[in-house]
Amino acid sequence: MKKMMKIALMVAVVLGLGATTASADAAKGQKLFIKKLKPSCNMTGAKMAQQHSQDEWEEINDDGGIADEIKKICPRVDPAKGLKDKYIPHYYDFFYEYANDSGNVPSC
Repeated sequence: MKKMMKIALMVAVVLGLGATTASADAAKGQKLFIKKLKPSCNMTGAKMAQQHSQDEWEEINDDGGIADEIKKICPRVDPAKGLKDKYIPHYYDFFYEYANDSGNVPSC
């Protein structure tokens, strides 16, 4: 019985930690934008995010087109470096958070 409780607790902890690290973050998206996209885009994060409204960014994300939209806005971006699949959720959160109708302005 004690062994089962330890296993159950360990599984709960692992699942809890996994869910936390799997979530996207606007602050991380901002840092990634500054590091990976800003030099190629030649624009600030605010200008990039304000290319669309929150609804438009949400629709682009739902269609799976964030990477394509970034490439369309910033054609000089190297997909191998700046558009990795693991970055896309963070970019989306950043763009959504600072979209033209959000009223928020990033510091980059």
